[in-house]
Amino acid sequence: MRAHLVVLGTQWGDEGKGKVVHLLGKRADWIVRYQGGNNAGHTVVFDGRFFILHLIPSGILLPGKRCVIGNGVVVDPEALREEVRFLEARGIRLRGRLYVSLAAHVILPYHRWIDQIQERTGVHLGTTQKGIGPAYADKVARIGIRVADYLEPTLFQRLLHNNLRDKYPMLKGLGSLSGMEKKIFRAYPGLRRFLSSCAADTTALLQRADRRGERILFESAQGALLDVDHGTYPFVTSSNPGAAAASVGTGVAPQRIAEVLGVVKAFTTRVGTGPFPTQMPDPLASYIREKGKEYGATTGRPRRIGWLDLVVVQSAVATNGIRRLALTKLDVLSGIHPLKMCVAYRHRGKLLKRFPASRTVQQELEPVYEHCPGFAESIRQVRRWRELPEAARRFVDRIERHTGVPVTLVSMGRSREETLVRTTGFQWL
Repeated sequence: MRAHLVVLGTQWGDEGKGKVVHLLGKRADWIVRYQGGNNAGHTVVFDGRFFILHLIPSGILLPGKRCVIGNGVVVDPEALREEVRFLEARGIRLRGRLYVSLAAHVILPYHRWIDQIQERTGVHLGTTQKGIGPAYADKVARIGIRVADYLEPTLFQRLLHNNLRDKYPMLKGLGSLSGMEKKIFRAYPGLRRFLSSCAADTTALLQRADRRGERILFESAQGALLDVDHGTYPFVTSSNPGAAAASVGTGVAPQRIAEVLGVVKAFTTRVGTGPFPTQMPDPLASYIREKGKEYGATTGRPRRIGWLDLVVVQSAVATNGIRRLALTKLDVLSGIHPLKMCVAYRHRGKLLKRFPASRTVQQELEPVYEHCPGFAESIRQVRRWRELPEAARRFVDRIERHTGVPVTLVSMGRSREETLVRTTGFQWL
């Protein structure tokens, strides 16, 4: 039997996972999302066209590949239907290729309403206000509504009524309880028909695929430092993007996942609020943002820009058992002298080589930088390691030295073709 691969981000998301999954997906039989919701945004260039995907794995663009939205994902039926329509309008055939777990929890309009209210009146976390956090909160509180429940009209009506009644004190400024129920039920018949066409026992599908020796590629949303357990809490997502969640979020046994590939951007970005030790000031931040098109794929918000933080990457490597790295956007650093990478922090006279748990300390960290020579040449067309400028090769070598894992792929653009394969022996290439 073949072992399977997890692809995850090693920073605060937006590392370029969509392109990497699209590239490696050609060797997969199944591509699976195991956590998160439509707060994620993966931009992929395929056949010269741009696709922004939120819930559906980017492997759907590869003909014949089967894609799964696992039980660990929270699914907004309206958002998923719009994404399917977007892809079908562009000639991507989905029938018989996309499966949604019956055990996945659904995001309903009241989750979005609560998210928006909490962002306005509570602690400003910089969420996408898509309802992801409130849906996961309901799941943990055991009052959530799963896809299987959503497809049973009588059961769904009862669960919806109970949840709206309990949440009404927070929502009463938006109208009457009966009015909210009617609004949700107006869209329900069409959404139920749509969701029933792709809902399945995906755990059984993937376990059968595993027994048949078929290859499964697991795709995370967000990045390791947004993990609700191992990230910069409370400025995190509401799920676990880490590799261990691939098993929990799909039902595939953990020992069947033999390879973890981490995706790292050549600099660091972050959307929303929260600690960011290596954040750089303008005008350099604006230059990199515009050159790298660093705007959120889901919200369009400008990303905060910082130097590469190898303490963050090392943490992701250790926590997730990452054995290889894919480096993205190295081309964006062309023309910048010198380049910096953070290798430790200082806090009140102490040297720290791990990211601290204390939210107070996180806000007070002073990065310790290594300076690297920059390179002036354009590298977008480079496909061989020896053709990279020496300074660019040294930059990559330093990443390997500090993280202890090899950089297998170097990406210099959004399309699959703009990729340099550095090492051999990786069975997914």
